[in-house]
Amino acid sequence: MKKGLSATLALCSMLLMLLSLTLGPSKISLANTIAILTGQEVVGGNQGYIIWQLRLPRILASFFSGAILGCAGTVFQAALRNPMADPFILGISSGASFGVALALFIGIAPLLGFPLSALIGANLTTLFIVGMSLKRKSSDTTLLLTGVAVNYILSAAMTLLMFLHREQYQRILYWTLGSFSTSTYAQVIILSITFLLLFILLRANHQTMDMLLLDEASAHAGGLAVGKTRLLLLLAGSAASAICVSYFGVIGFIGLMAPHVTRLLVGPKHSRLLLPASLFGGFLLLASDTVARVMLPTGELPVGIITSLLGVPLFIYLLRKGRYRYG
Repeated sequence: MKKGLSATLALCSMLLMLLSLTLGPSKISLANTIAILTGQEVVGGNQGYIIWQLRLPRILASFFSGAILGCAGTVFQAALRNPMADPFILGISSGASFGVALALFIGIAPLLGFPLSALIGANLTTLFIVGMSLKRKSSDTTLLLTGVAVNYILSAAMTLLMFLHREQYQRILYWTLGSFSTSTYAQVIILSITFLLLFILLRANHQTMDMLLLDEASAHAGGLAVGKTRLLLLLAGSAASAICVSYFGVIGFIGLMAPHVTRLLVGPKHSRLLLPASLFGGFLLLASDTVARVMLPTGELPVGIITSLLGVPLFIYLLRKGRYRYG
């Protein structure tokens, strides 16, 4: 199972993509979908447009976003030695979202752009959380709780901005709930490059991430600069997560679920964990977005609602079982 898990997840993801292409208000049969993808003519002139321009970029965007969040969740859990850590719970996603909302509020969003605004917000949040822990020499659990507190503060600040800037209410609300309805191929390209860069970086440092799972004294004895390494890895994961948030809003718990479930199947070594965790994250978010898209007879649910319904029970389970740290 360990050796074939990545191949199985990749195959399941491709099958889910094909199924998702057929689902939606415009009923397109599986046969017509395959015909359109292979360049054949089908009856119904707009079916090709629906497949190529509306559904496919959304499907690819949700998959690569999930892969990024799964990868980022893996590095967060390693860096903090805590299987409950992920960009959403720690407030990194909220920091990115707040960066975009604040840029809209003060009118510099056209100058900075959404991705840069989100990147600044996410990395400043990361630096604040890590800086607080270093200043007080906090434990890894305290660091996680600091992130949770920051998440609440930023959520309150987002609510305040929505109240003060009512003409941007809908746009700000969009980032708090998450949606792939505006996905484009340009975004898919950026997401795929972001994922590849993050994955290559983490794969090259998989032994370093393994050492971070040890207690700090053992990691130092092995020659690892724990504080510097932890900060650099967290900043890399935060930056990648910020790209997703800048395009599609805050999407919670994928970074918690994907690494945790995959770790139960392949073990904690990151040389075996990174790829299946990324693929499972992509599968989870693609499945969540598909459900969000077809659940209502008219309109669609924000995808963040679906991922929260999946992730919160796991979060509570980890709390009840005491699975909030390694070792």
